[in-house]
Amino acid sequence: MNADIAARHPGLPEGLTQRRPLLWLNPGYDPQADGRDGRLDPAVAEARFDRCAGLLEQVFPELESAGGRLSSPLTPIPRLRDALAPTSPGLWMLKRDDALPVAGSVKARGGFHEILSLAERIGLEAGVLRDDADRRALAEPPARAVLGRHAVAVGSTGNLGLSIGLIGAGLGLRAVVHMSADAKEWKKQRLRARGIAVVEHAGDYAAAVAAGRAIAQADPWMHFVDDEQSESLFLGYAAAARELQAQLGAAGRPVDAEHPLFVYLPCGVGGAPGGILYGLKRLFGAHVHGFFVEPTGSPCMLVQLACGADRPVSVYDVGLDNRTEADGLAVGQASPLVAPLMASLLSGVFTVGEDTFYADAWRLEDREGIYVEPSAATGLRGPLQVLDTPQGQAYLERHGLAAVMGGATHVIWSTGGSLVPEDIRQGFRQRGRRAAEAA
Repeated sequence: MNADIAARHPGLPEGLTQRRPLLWLNPGYDPQADGRDGRLDPAVAEARFDRCAGLLEQVFPELESAGGRLSSPLTPIPRLRDALAPTSPGLWMLKRDDALPVAGSVKARGGFHEILSLAERIGLEAGVLRDDADRRALAEPPARAVLGRHAVAVGSTGNLGLSIGLIGAGLGLRAVVHMSADAKEWKKQRLRARGIAVVEHAGDYAAAVAAGRAIAQADPWMHFVDDEQSESLFLGYAAAARELQAQLGAAGRPVDAEHPLFVYLPCGVGGAPGGILYGLKRLFGAHVHGFFVEPTGSPCMLVQLACGADRPVSVYDVGLDNRTEADGLAVGQASPLVAPLMASLLSGVFTVGEDTFYADAWRLEDREGIYVEPSAATGLRGPLQVLDTPQGQAYLERHGLAAVMGGATHVIWSTGGSLVPEDIRQGFRQRGRRAAEAA
């Protein structure tokens, strides 16, 4: 590590700036912290999803079979575990937000919640919705006429933009997505094909967000969905915890001192993984252990927490370039809303190289028949980081977990992939297979 960078940021782990894969344990982690001392309550989002289920079912026919609920399968992946770690204790499971209906990624959870919240507020203020009324009233002509005067905007690398655009258009709102010029072309094309306006900006994701925010602030009819600071997005993600709790119960997987839960969450700006972990901590407390995963070139949450959550620090500040093919994770600076919340809740962060997550995406499809986009495969080695590294073993010993890992459940969160075009999938598969064969 550069001596000047090391002097200015002494908390950075050795090897980070050389893009070496590593596991960093959060020194501020407090097993007793559970988020209950904060003002953000996932029950707000849970209640909104409950009362808007009928509306979503009416707007999106693909949600009819689920009664208007956004939910994804929780699937055991024993064949992948056998390929990567045949002697690994505990059960490996994949939380398949890549299979979420309508928007096909974890971003549907936060994006849908924020736009439902916005639509309710507009409808109530305009008098086309009563507080106690069936939310399907928002799909009726009087409400749609009011909503059609409003617009929503977001800065996104693609998946959040698709989520916001689809729910916004479904409710009659105009939608604009601000993207960096080097964002994936197929994602821009998919957005435009759905009637969602795409505005391209020079610079990275953060520059696109800043430009979109400034444009929206000048338009009183436009609501900006701020992926860096939105509490509404955060709570939408946090509502996923109840869903996972019910699925674990149905699968006969308790979460307690003898049966710890480990969750591995891909992290970009931090809203989705932070919200999910926040919700899980409120349910399971010290019995859930959350680890974020970031590309070696874009570990923004690791950098922020290692340098202290009280002041903004980006990956550029420590000599990294924020270049990664995992475009949804290509974020230079962590959310200023989420990073302080994670300072005591997050167990650690591990980083993963490009060839590894491409190879693991290919292995997952080859062994389990499940396709995910490469960025959604970054967490697949999470159990190995905990079980097979000196840092992971030290974590288990420190928290009295080594003797109970046979009863552990490892949940790897898959964040997207079902909407990737087939020709792009083929290119991902070829690169992944080559990387797996070379390993």
